[in-house]
Amino acid sequence: MKPQDIVFFVVLLLLLKRPGWLLWAGLGSFVLAMPLFAQWIFFTAERLTWYGSAFILFWLLVQLKQ
Repeated sequence: MKPQDIVFFVVLLLLLKRPGWLLWAGLGSFVLAMPLFAQWIFFTAERLTWYGSAFILFWLLVQLKQ
């Protein structure tokens, strides 16, 4: 497990207390990944897209629960 994965899980746990921010975190991850793809930094950009998808998935699960 890489340090960025640990940071992701910590941020995810913090954002689960405020579920509305999960959507914005997911969209922000996608926005941050775009310039990295343009600069051919694929590993980090790919991770950011996975993190963005996970944030949005958790947001959807919270919305369905409510």
